[in-house]
Amino acid sequence: MRTKEPRLATTSPKKLQNRKRLHSIFPIVLILSFMMLGSFPVSAHCDSYDGPVMKDAVKALETNNVNLVLKWITPEQEKEIIPLFNKTYALKSGDKEVYAIVEKLFFETLVRLHRETEGAPYTGLKPAGSTKKIVQFSDQAIEDNDIDTLLGKLNAHIGTVIKEKYEKLAVLEKVKNESPKQGREFVEAYVDYTHTIEAIHDIVEQSGGHLAHKH
Repeated sequence: MRTKEPRLATTSPKKLQNRKRLHSIFPIVLILSFMMLGSFPVSAHCDSYDGPVMKDAVKALETNNVNLVLKWITPEQEKEIIPLFNKTYALKSGDKEVYAIVEKLFFETLVRLHRETEGAPYTGLKPAGSTKKIVQFSDQAIEDNDIDTLLGKLNAHIGTVIKEKYEKLAVLEKVKNESPKQGREFVEAYVDYTHTIEAIHDIVEQSGGHLAHKH
């Protein structure tokens, strides 16, 4: 009696192709994930001068209220940021150059600690204006209490991307059998288009789940 040989775990060609295509459609998936789940990456957001962490840090120094920034760090990290905040505020009315140096140290420390809570590396403070438009729109929606404008912009962007992929596919579909080269171009466009739709569909189906907030 023949014994069955153990099967080795393999990745199917379809899964490998899906992973490859995921890189090209990832931005769309992220946008839709934000729409459906309210979760989005902020790798160039919380470490920028126009990000929410820095806005709270500036306001904290203006009002001498360190509690405004504590929400961005863990209770364990408070022992590092509170003394630094007090030292920074105490120097506020002194030499401007000295204060600027200490103030920046406070900002950098706060952002670094916050990044640690998200398991992300600290790569320095980013200048104002470096935040991606999509994140600026999301923040503006919160400030204006207006989600409809944001959703309109997101829907328009996603619709434009899908339409462009479809139109490219439609052109190639007409000539797909005229030569192997044109056929391969059609297949590439077809895979790109269908995998984009599939990825969006998968995100929609998972909208009842939970996505971890990661940088």
